[in-house]
Amino acid sequence: MKGYWLILGEAVKDQDAQKRYGELWAPIAARYDAKVKVPDTQTVLREARTSSRVIVVEFPSYEQAKACYEDAEYQEAARFATQASSRELLILEGELI
Repeated sequence: MKGYWLILGEAVKDQDAQKRYGELWAPIAARYDAKVKVPDTQTVLREARTSSRVIVVEFPSYEQAKACYEDAEYQEAARFATQASSRELLILEGELI
């Protein structure tokens, strides 16, 4: 069964950190066959308190979604993501998209 990261984020406050995260994320995403999907936030955010961004990352399996998050290289990259903006990341299993 597929795995997903659902990321709810606030506006990016540090563009340099966001850029660095993107640079580090690209080879990690390729290694885990992750596909980033950015839905229209006006469609999905209905009761958001501080979130202004929604990102869905699709993985071939739930196990890959968890392994990617726990990967030491991803954890290094995640430092830049959380420096760029506040966010919440959920790991889900199923056929969402």
